[in-house]
Amino acid sequence: MSPRRRRVTALAAATVLCATAAPVASAATPDGAAHTAARTTSAAAAAQRAALPKGLYGDGDPRYDGVWRQSMALLALHGAGAVPAKKAVDWLTDQQCADGSFTAYRADTGKPCDPAKAPSDINATTLAVQALSAVGGRSETVGKAVDWIASVQNKDGGWGYSPGADSDANSTSLVIGALDAAGRNPAKTTKNGKSPYDALASFQLTCGAKGIEDAPGGQGAFAYQPDKKGRLSPNNDATAAASLAALGKGVLVRPLDRDAKSIPVSPLKCASTGGGDNSDDGGNGSGNGSGDGQDSGGRSALDDPKDAAAAGAAYLARTLEKDKGRFTVVTPSSDEEKPDYANTADAVIALAAGGHRTEADASLKWLADHLDDWDKAKNDPSAISALMLASRATGHDAAELGGTDLLERLTASGPAPAHMPDSDKDSSAKDDGGTFPVWAFILIGLAVGAGIGIFLSGQRKRQQL
Repeated sequence: MSPRRRRVTALAAATVLCATAAPVASAATPDGAAHTAARTTSAAAAAQRAALPKGLYGDGDPRYDGVWRQSMALLALHGAGAVPAKKAVDWLTDQQCADGSFTAYRADTGKPCDPAKAPSDINATTLAVQALSAVGGRSETVGKAVDWIASVQNKDGGWGYSPGADSDANSTSLVIGALDAAGRNPAKTTKNGKSPYDALASFQLTCGAKGIEDAPGGQGAFAYQPDKKGRLSPNNDATAAASLAALGKGVLVRPLDRDAKSIPVSPLKCASTGGGDNSDDGGNGSGNGSGDGQDSGGRSALDDPKDAAAAGAAYLARTLEKDKGRFTVVTPSSDEEKPDYANTADAVIALAAGGHRTEADASLKWLADHLDDWDKAKNDPSAISALMLASRATGHDAAELGGTDLLERLTASGPAPAHMPDSDKDSSAKDDGGTFPVWAFILIGLAVGAGIGIFLSGQRKRQQL
């Protein structure tokens, strides 16, 4: 789980605790008092929603994830074939600071960004770039953001969560996705001769990596960061992000061809790494890079990013299969393992991007079967969007999963799209952001056609006289 998700999860947990505590207190009061408390709580929630910007998706506190969830929503809408409302795109665009960066959230865009109060956020900036690149029409905003990202690159070729922070696999992966979306070559974005791919390679548990001897079955995985002794530990979140980024892709990947043959995963094989299942035979190759899954030389890094992606994908597939198609996570408040829905969705995207349809489909099916068990999937824009992007990546309809209309859930959490997929209907009448309605184009077309007809008719009449 990325630092962003950890912080947002902690905030959500605190919110849940407060929400669950209130009914207990009300239960001890007379019915009238309980109803009054309920009305007060409902009114407070309504007031909170009313105070949020009209163009923003989601009704939760946006201080820690406003830009992130908006970007995810725009990516999912675009991926589903919907045209986002102009005011939704404007809201995200207006979040940009003068230097080109984005913070997690700017409450007052009329005031300059204050790094002391809200520092620039690499992850928010990179996802905003991917979203605005997808919807189009905001090239100046995207260009400024990418220039800023390049200006804060670390000496090892990577990026941390904020400028100057040590590089990590997640932020570096997001940058690669942003550069690709903006039309820039990640391999040519360098600092001291080091590219983002060089940074990613330093986080992968290859046969010669420090820590591999303590991680049986962990070959091919990526660590979030090395520990103080330079040792690496497998991290599911980092592996999903880096396996996608090593292919040079962002979260809005090209959908799989459902008629194409699934590419088998090819585990990285080490001669000796302390036992476990490091000798797993995963097939005859991945079709990426050298594709043989071998690293018997004990190298500390794989030379070809596509080989690194293939090894990471094999780790994802192996771990997901062991956990019945999903990742699990231990929450800080409990020692009990719980399903990690978000990272499972990320893994589906990474596997699909590598052409591993069989493995991606298996985990997507698990998500579909357990969709109702994930509370966030009901009304959280980031969660819903992650599921939509995962469904799309595997070549399925981004708008639905397991018979559930995800597009409807997402649109219910924010501005109605200017145009819905496969429909001549539009909702621009509800969008005061100035989106030009589809029917207006039709009327203009008819009017122009009629005008041309009248003109040609007049010409013909004059020729007849």
